[in-house]
Amino acid sequence: MKIKQTIDKIPGGMMLIPLFLGALIHTLWGGAGAYFGSFTNGLMTGTVPILGVWFFCMGASIDVRATGTVLRKSGTLVLTKIAVAWVVALIAMQFLPVGGIEKGFFAGLSLLALISAMDMTNGGLYASIMQQYGSKEEAGAFVLMSLESGPLVTMLILGSTGLAVFEPHAFVGAVLPFLVGFALGNLDHDLRGYFGKATQTLIPFFGFALGSSIDLTVIWKTGLLGILLGLFVIVVTGIPLMLADRFIGGGRGTAGLAASSTAGAAVANPMIVATMKPEFMPAAEAATALVAASIIVTSILVPILTAYWAGYVAKKKGASPGETPSGQVPGMVDKPA
Repeated sequence: MKIKQTIDKIPGGMMLIPLFLGALIHTLWGGAGAYFGSFTNGLMTGTVPILGVWFFCMGASIDVRATGTVLRKSGTLVLTKIAVAWVVALIAMQFLPVGGIEKGFFAGLSLLALISAMDMTNGGLYASIMQQYGSKEEAGAFVLMSLESGPLVTMLILGSTGLAVFEPHAFVGAVLPFLVGFALGNLDHDLRGYFGKATQTLIPFFGFALGSSIDLTVIWKTGLLGILLGLFVIVVTGIPLMLADRFIGGGRGTAGLAASSTAGAAVANPMIVATMKPEFMPAAEAATALVAASIIVTSILVPILTAYWAGYVAKKKGASPGETPSGQVPGMVDKPA
């Protein structure tokens, strides 16, 4: 059976399919983990420790000796994405309560949902898109996007806007596994290769554990709002990202549009932040559902929109249908390290 090949055809499938399975089990049998206990319960409730190991391995996989071009392009995209999320948070905090909206069409919408959906890019999706429609340097720009992974950026935005106050040790605790992995991976390249291989392997496990905390009836109730949130993320982050890519990163806007997605790992942020700051707990479940919907919407639309934009730019620059404006054949770009 070609199970993996089938899952890989779905954008973010290795994250979303296990997440859906976990959510389905939780919806139909909420006490399954407690009933089986032992390792099964640990697997279904172990989101935080699994993510802790994943952050460590992600840090170990990043090579500090990235080229200046890659750093400029990836830094431009990462900082722009974070800046846009910060500005949106400053505006939204004037209208949205900490616990989120409780009634009406916008029920479930919260600052936690907005920030979590906007401040992280799906690095794997970005890299795969740019391997088709960008340059080698643009494809390699996903390196710094790994720094967005996890709750740290969400915590920084919430803290800097005054929406929450986190003790310094909470920030250290959120980023320490990543930093330790980063140090070890750059001190010993063998360790980088050893731990780096686990980043992809762990994705379905924390997807399943996270899904095991989601009630699918919440996604049903917030489905249309989740679709609108995904569209909002693409438009509000995509336009600044495209402009930054063109005028700062020296690109054609393609990389910026490809970075306008919601990261798969972002679905874990609402619950992690709520665990550290209980005042966000009332909004966490609905925020998780909204972010999950945004992941699906952006994972589907961003590749389509990027392909359209790349074709438009190629036609405008006079490149042949089989080439990007830089003369590269789509799909022949070297994979980033």
